[in-house]
Amino acid sequence: MSLDTLTPAVEKLAFRNAMSRLGAAVNIITTEGPAGRAGFTASAVCSVTDSPPTLLVCLNRAASVYPVFRENRQLCVNTLAAGHESLSGLFGGKTPMAERFSAAEWSAAVTGSPVLHGAVASFDCRITQIVSVGTHDTLFCEVVDVVHSEDNHGLAWFDRGYHPLKRQEAR
Repeated sequence: MSLDTLTPAVEKLAFRNAMSRLGAAVNIITTEGPAGRAGFTASAVCSVTDSPPTLLVCLNRAASVYPVFRENRQLCVNTLAAGHESLSGLFGGKTPMAERFSAAEWSAAVTGSPVLHGAVASFDCRITQIVSVGTHDTLFCEVVDVVHSEDNHGLAWFDRGYHPLKRQEAR
């Protein structure tokens, strides 16, 4: 008997409802390179290891930005600060790319990917491996540079809404 016959499949809606209860940082993932400039909002970002420093980013293969990220093979994970809710919405919708980027101030990272001014942290990365699972690709991204702010509060996505995260004083 295979494992598939022992484990009932979880319905898509039940899975999505449960995942809405998993709080996560809100990020704008950006890239710029031979395939052009693109960006999207994501909460599916996770640390993998610190030796070498590596993150994973999940990206739907049906997303309009997918070919740009796949060809450029570099990206910047910009972790949003409280107050960036509208910017998150722009990068999460069907807004034209030029409008998305004109709504904030950006500089170029080591890789050339856009770094958001005022982000809590920005991780400049090279994509080292891509693994396909279901509808998404998991991009394994080796971090080549980090920029972070000590002044800004964080932004989380929980229960289908934004929530500010207040920084604690140094302990």
